[in-house]
Amino acid sequence: MSETRALIHEAAERLFEKHCGADTLRRADAGEFPQALWRALTQAGYDAALVPESAGGAGLEMPDALSLLICAGRHSLAAPLAETMLAGWLLSTAGIAWRIEGTAARVPWARQCGTIAVLADSGGKSIVALVAAADCAIKEGHNVAGEPRDDLVFSGTKTLQAGASPVSAGALLALGAVMRSAQIAGALQRVLETSVQYARERVQFGRPIGRFQAVQQNLAVLAGQTAAATAAAEAAIEAAPRDLDSLAVAAAKIRAGEAAGIGAAIAHQVHGAIGFTQEHRLHYSTRRLWSWRDEFGNEAYWSRRLGARVAAAGAERLWQGITAAG
Repeated sequence: MSETRALIHEAAERLFEKHCGADTLRRADAGEFPQALWRALTQAGYDAALVPESAGGAGLEMPDALSLLICAGRHSLAAPLAETMLAGWLLSTAGIAWRIEGTAARVPWARQCGTIAVLADSGGKSIVALVAAADCAIKEGHNVAGEPRDDLVFSGTKTLQAGASPVSAGALLALGAVMRSAQIAGALQRVLETSVQYARERVQFGRPIGRFQAVQQNLAVLAGQTAAATAAAEAAIEAAPRDLDSLAVAAAKIRAGEAAGIGAAIAHQVHGAIGFTQEHRLHYSTRRLWSWRDEFGNEAYWSRRLGARVAAAGAERLWQGITAAG
């Protein structure tokens, strides 16, 4: 980790520790948007981390900005940081205005937004538009973690700004996948820490359950899954600025998604019934793991894309593709 990234992580950890306590998570779970947390994030410039300084953003290098999401995942951040970073990156590629029609399904945190960034196709070209949320019909929904996922209907909606963009729908999906992979890695780190601590403290049959071989084996598997997801996410973070079509991006979302399912199951086995209660913090991480693994393409989607690309390249380029993915 570079010195710059280490300093960014240190500052982010302090902010998240201060603003992502159990009370904030409970209120967010009940539908209350964490205004104090969001103000802290925007004051720190994290929402504009991927926007160039010339456009009023923080101007961080993409790997440094994306690595913030590992910290966010560790703290079950109950705010649309990844989505706002993604929208800022998208809007920074564009220019001026027209009208749009259509429906966007399961848009993260739409009901909480004043404006919404839209990537649309116009005559085979990518167009980025900024629209007022008040001009859209919003059907509220949520994911398993209780995070807002709303449907938006655009009926000749006038844009505030719009213009051509070099960003394709595939590139936007890929960067979103890198972001979710990073968040999953962070959430798994927290799940591992929580599970190990609980196994040390929970006494059954006269000794801590962490001394039982079966529990130790499960925790070892959880540690392995966490390490694999983190390594895959970090490889994708480094590859993203160079090539969003990199094999590392697809591999990260596949590996992180697989680890999310295995890791959440083991964590709840270790915790037993208490892990399913609202009072325990574990579910804030595991419900996000179950939700995030399906967003921006699940394992099946990215496996098909990865397989198609490898097959198209041919057997003679397989090893070169694997070793160059990082």
